[in-house]
Amino acid sequence: MVQKLRPWKTILSIEVHSDKPVYRQIAEGIIAEIKRGRFKPGTPLPSTRQLAESLTVNRKTIVLAYEDLLAEGWLTSVYKKGTFVSGKLPQETASYRDHTREAVRPGFSFNAPLLSGDPFITHKKNTIVFDDGLPDVRLAPMNELARSYRRIFQQNTRWRMMGYGNPAGCDRIRGAIADMLVRDRGLRADTSHICITRGSQMALYLTAKALIQKGDYIAVEDPGYAPAWTTFTQFGAKLLPLKVDAEGICIETLEKLCKKKQLKAIYVTPHHQFPTTVSMKVDRRIKLVELSNQYGFAIIEDDYDHEFHFQGKSMLPLASLPNAANVIYISSLSKLVAPSVRIGYILAPGAFIAAVAAHRKMIDVQGDSVMEHAVAELMEEGAISRHVRKAYRIYGERRESMEVLLQHYLGDKAAFTKPAGGLAYWISLRDVTDTRELATVLLWKGVSVIPTEQFSFGGASLGALRLGYASLTPEELEKGIRILGDVL
Repeated sequence: MVQKLRPWKTILSIEVHSDKPVYRQIAEGIIAEIKRGRFKPGTPLPSTRQLAESLTVNRKTIVLAYEDLLAEGWLTSVYKKGTFVSGKLPQETASYRDHTREAVRPGFSFNAPLLSGDPFITHKKNTIVFDDGLPDVRLAPMNELARSYRRIFQQNTRWRMMGYGNPAGCDRIRGAIADMLVRDRGLRADTSHICITRGSQMALYLTAKALIQKGDYIAVEDPGYAPAWTTFTQFGAKLLPLKVDAEGICIETLEKLCKKKQLKAIYVTPHHQFPTTVSMKVDRRIKLVELSNQYGFAIIEDDYDHEFHFQGKSMLPLASLPNAANVIYISSLSKLVAPSVRIGYILAPGAFIAAVAAHRKMIDVQGDSVMEHAVAELMEEGAISRHVRKAYRIYGERRESMEVLLQHYLGDKAAFTKPAGGLAYWISLRDVTDTRELATVLLWKGVSVIPTEQFSFGGASLGALRLGYASLTPEELEKGIRILGDVL
């Protein structure tokens, strides 16, 4: 099995006429691969018989090589399981690896975006993770999705989706999303106005690519969504922060800004503002669209968790307003199914969608057409709607539990308002300014929170935390909030 995975003849070189014994050449060859990092601790090695056959040497030669490596600490043997690279290597290996890493650094320059935070942190098992408002993947309709996926492959016409398709996405998923937007969000939508992407972050990236030229002014919320800022600046935009209060972005400040600068666009999260969770009031929504039409700038509306609004009637998107001709609407199905199901979308005028699809084709000729058909089938059959109703009930209960827990454990340490919607709370801390230090201490206690300095445009302390609650059970919420209270 292992022999098939590793072409040992190309890895280990044997000099027949060398003064060095063959078994030692093999041993030193394996050591060299371990030092290079190609054979990591725990890597299984072939049996002595397999390796002997692969290298065309006597089995006793391999036995001698393995015995040396076991004695020197490079390998370890597990009874009835085999021989493996040791989990505790000789000390010299660490310094050798550092040297080799330094030696292979590229000799050319390149652009690396400065992302805020680390979205790929791997937490220890049993860590209570307060994310920024993600759904609970344990609730995702994975069985239904798997069945739908299999059915797509069993269809007689499955060959049609194996080739290249429309870079804007398959017609079936675009049609299903258009029907949902018309039915549930009051939008005017058809397939020609929709481009499918691999999640909302790609949607934002492609929007910026098609929209921004170097030197363009883009207004953004402050505090706000840092990955969007990074995306805009990568394309040469100059960002203009606008303060957010209890009613959303400050429209009066925006109007003054329009008289001084020629805005290309404004990026907003009006339904549940990120990170503060407030909803933009109706009068500000109307005024924002009017300013867009008056001064000719685009509105990039990021509606990242529209379905989960618990208090009062859910507001319709800016894009639903009758005169919203300049709105580029971005959303995703990730909050409906699971973050790993990478289906986002852009709704915009047809000409803009054609430009976005052309840019998308340059980096990703088409999306996952099989997954698109499978999710579209679930939408058509009502499985997604049923899942949303179930998740809505559970998240609503967790929202109520979160309020009780915050009052009990943080009543004298923080202030908060129960959010009308969204999947996170925004809490203002009474005696804490540096949430980075707080996050470090909490992590030692088994609780992960996101430092909110990254949400501030200037990096200043906000003295607050955004605590996602939807992905945690009531028991996990109780434990996490209790530890947070103790640390504070």
